[in-house]
Amino acid sequence: MSEIKAAKLTASQIELELKNLPDWKLNPNGEIEKIFVFSGFPQSLMFVTSVGYLAESKNHHPDMVIQWNKVKLALTTHDSGGITQKDFELAKMVNGLPQL
Repeated sequence: MSEIKAAKLTASQIELELKNLPDWKLNPNGEIEKIFVFSGFPQSLMFVTSVGYLAESKNHHPDMVIQWNKVKLALTTHDSGGITQKDFELAKMVNGLPQL
């Protein structure tokens, strides 16, 4: 049984959702992204691992870049061809993670 694709959000829906997510923004690639800053590499790595578990539990797979004490997280729903409610749900879950 195949999973139903999430509906792609309109520009105005994305703008409205971003108002409820501090420090998240729409990037030029059409993804929502946020840069998280930590005290060092081990904390960044623990954060990425936590995000990975959350994402996997939702069958959602963000792009993540680790740069020592910074992690850039970019979300889009690849199989829907853009940003969906799934991206905002995951972003809210990520914002709820402890800041190490």
